[in-house]
Amino acid sequence: MELSPIQKDILITLITLYHQSSHSIKGEEIAEVLRRNPGTVRNQMQALRALGLVDGVPGPKGGYSPTARAYTELNLGDLEHQFEVPIVRDGEKVKGVRVTELGFTTLCHPDLCQAVVKIIGSVKLFNMGDMVTIGPTPVNKLLVRGEVFGMDENQEALLISVSEMISLPKRPISHYMSTPVRTLPITATFRDAIHLFNKHHIHGAPVLDDAGNLTGIVTLSDIARGLDTGSTLDAPIAQVMTTDVV
Repeated sequence: MELSPIQKDILITLITLYHQSSHSIKGEEIAEVLRRNPGTVRNQMQALRALGLVDGVPGPKGGYSPTARAYTELNLGDLEHQFEVPIVRDGEKVKGVRVTELGFTTLCHPDLCQAVVKIIGSVKLFNMGDMVTIGPTPVNKLLVRGEVFGMDENQEALLISVSEMISLPKRPISHYMSTPVRTLPITATFRDAIHLFNKHHIHGAPVLDDAGNLTGIVTLSDIARGLDTGSTLDAPIAQVMTTDVV
């Protein structure tokens, strides 16, 4: 069965949205994701229904759902039992897209690190130069960040130049933290922080207010940044500490 590019985009988006919400998907939702006219999507849905790839549910709460034949036609496995690996752009998850494969194409290159990212969804949702984050993956908790420099519409794949890879720890935080926890008062200076870090061979510490409540965290990087911008060793750490602490 030969599907047109727009039919593939619609079908893949339908499958992705269906597994995200577990209910029938309206044509308008698909049109919004694909940035297409709703009328175009509805017309194509009629053709996909005739091919046995889509079921329609009538009524105000109705919509469309993929058939088993749709998965076979697109060579997709059982998505219901697969972990969803997202793509994040500008701090927000890209709706209607999930990653199925990640392959490094320049593994042995001394200067370049590039990857092919195969997705379920439409590559047309992305633009050249987009900064994206992929992951975390289910087993190794891998996060990959990079810039989109190309797209393969036939394979529904993004080409990215990788700038950073992070593998999140699997063990509990208690395995990595030092004890006892060393803290600094809100009145502490850069000099106090450096002395504490050097004495206990640590790289950061929580900052507590007069009542003993957590008010921030300060690290060696914060201190270095402050000194680089002209602060003195007697400057308060409150100038550079991170206050948005989870």
